[in-house]
Amino acid sequence: MDIRLENVGIAVRDLEATIAFFTDLGLTVLGRDTVSGEWADTAVGLDGNHARIAMLQTPDGHGRLELFEYLHPAAIETEPTLPNEIGMHRVAFAVDDIDEALAIAARHGCHPLRGVADYQGVYKLSYVRGPSGIIVMLAQALQPDRAGESA
Repeated sequence: MDIRLENVGIAVRDLEATIAFFTDLGLTVLGRDTVSGEWADTAVGLDGNHARIAMLQTPDGHGRLELFEYLHPAAIETEPTLPNEIGMHRVAFAVDDIDEALAIAARHGCHPLRGVADYQGVYKLSYVRGPSGIIVMLAQALQPDRAGESA
């Protein structure tokens, strides 16, 4: 059986603000839609499921995020995820300039949880609290042969 990662889905409170954040970081919008109906109820397991969605893609064409804003049933607000909680943890991106990526994030009111770390001279990385409380890891390879690997 062949298997590949298709995308990571993230429910957000403000679709447009979240799209703006990720497109400023370099992702592109592949498409948008509004989904509802019996097929959506069945697929998601929620009666009356109705959401606005957007599919974004990384510049290399390999990574995709599906963002969705629920119209019905109403979205449930939760406390922002902590790095050590069980479940969906974070979304990670390799960047070529972490300082530039952090400046872009800051323009959206999104800041590191603590700061920028140096992982054994291999990566500079930081966890940022993004839109809707999403944890976003930004990692810059410090050694050219490590570009594209995830920390």
